[in-house]
Amino acid sequence: MTTSSPFPTPPTKKMQNDEKSSLISPALSTMLLRLAVRSPPPLRPAMSSILRKIVELASNRPPSAAAGGAASAQPSSLGDFEKLPVDVLVQILRLLGPKDAMRTSLVCKSWRSLVSDDRLWIWFLDEECPNQPRESIFFAETHLRHGYPIQTVPSEVPELSFMSMYSQRAQVPGAVIIDGGSGYCKYGWSKYDRPSGSSATFLEFGNIESPMHARLRHFFATIYSRMQVRPSMQPIFVSIPICHYDDTESAKASRRQLKEAIYSTLFEMNVPEVCAINQATLSLYAAGEISGISINIGFQATSIVPIMRKVGVEVTGLGALKLTGFLRELMQQKNISFESLYTIRTLKEKLCYVAADYEAELCKNTEATYEHPVEGSFTLSRERFQTGEILFQPRMAGVQTMSLHQAVALCIEHCHDAELNADDTWFKTVVLSGGTACLPGLAERLEKELHGLLPPSISSGIRVVTPPFGANTAWFGAKLITNLSTFPGPWCLTKKRFRQKSRFNLW
Repeated sequence: MTTSSPFPTPPTKKMQNDEKSSLISPALSTMLLRLAVRSPPPLRPAMSSILRKIVELASNRPPSAAAGGAASAQPSSLGDFEKLPVDVLVQILRLLGPKDAMRTSLVCKSWRSLVSDDRLWIWFLDEECPNQPRESIFFAETHLRHGYPIQTVPSEVPELSFMSMYSQRAQVPGAVIIDGGSGYCKYGWSKYDRPSGSSATFLEFGNIESPMHARLRHFFATIYSRMQVRPSMQPIFVSIPICHYDDTESAKASRRQLKEAIYSTLFEMNVPEVCAINQATLSLYAAGEISGISINIGFQATSIVPIMRKVGVEVTGLGALKLTGFLRELMQQKNISFESLYTIRTLKEKLCYVAADYEAELCKNTEATYEHPVEGSFTLSRERFQTGEILFQPRMAGVQTMSLHQAVALCIEHCHDAELNADDTWFKTVVLSGGTACLPGLAERLEKELHGLLPPSISSGIRVVTPPFGANTAWFGAKLITNLSTFPGPWCLTKKRFRQKSRFNLW
């Protein structure tokens, strides 16, 4: 008893004499058969059905109609595959995978032209990075590939070959990413979707009375130990926390000293290449921008940093710790007991938000409950939006400082008056970063306040962007760079280049 195969059968000599099946060569049928066999067992019935339809389509399709358009007017060396539509051939190349597709491009010019189809390699990029938005990859490859500081303006987008881009990205070595943070740091591999761990930031690691160099060495050695890698094996990308970000000479000296200490420590540990960039810049890149204003709501303070050229930086005394402390006071006033500040921080992240209209929100029933896995149930009402309100009304918490929207408006006015660029809209993109910046409603409220505070000639077009990757926005900005097709070349320093910069005081 014979059983019929679920896959297309290669043509026999008798079939080749048949006029209808003469369009299907043994090479084409064999390739289709291999594609069906290589598919996972659960998908083989569906795959065989699809391939049968392809065979029928090719059998009934005249050769002149296969390629269509300009391609049919030129001589082709695709052989019997020319009888298939281009879209079908692209689907077959997808099934082959990027390595086999790359090998196919070496056969002849016709195959190379087909394999070079951008749609194919964009699809491969999506498959390779399923959790990374396609737009962010294109942004990085068009604007960040030449290193820091950014030289290319958005209107000067270079032409890209997506096949070459994919090939180059596949050869980029993995890098260690450490996002310094102002409260705690995140670390992980550049090929991972998210940070793999966290620890105290290197500014507060170990004995704070120890010299900076000793603390940094202890910090980096601990991270390498946790990741179970040797420092000499791969580049490292360090996100420098936003601190001392005013324009005084002492602040500039502190920034330079910290950056030099990071490079010096890592090169002493035999790290081959190092890149260290501040969090504000990385957050802007993660949002798909190369210029704008980056607002980092850090652990102790909030920094408003314009990213383009040196413009006065505004700093307010409102940080995540202040919001957490204010929520603790509100809960103590209602005799709500808790065990630690970590519990308060969790409640802030789970229940709190920023009201669009504070006075109107006071008249609403805003009660909500969160079930803590250890301490049980917590119910908050007005505390939910009063916590975030101190960003706009700091006197509610007894803090004498500029509110967030006032500090941002002042920074925007400075950027407008400086006239650094013919394009006076570069500072109208405001990107939020930091865990507290993820509070629901914060971006909308800040945008509303800025439009009400600034004159229409300046406020028109201002948009506030929420942290695109939550609390890990700066880490993802570093991930964009470390996966570039040109990394680490234009971004990292080697030990030799570091010594040259230090020798000539080029920091």
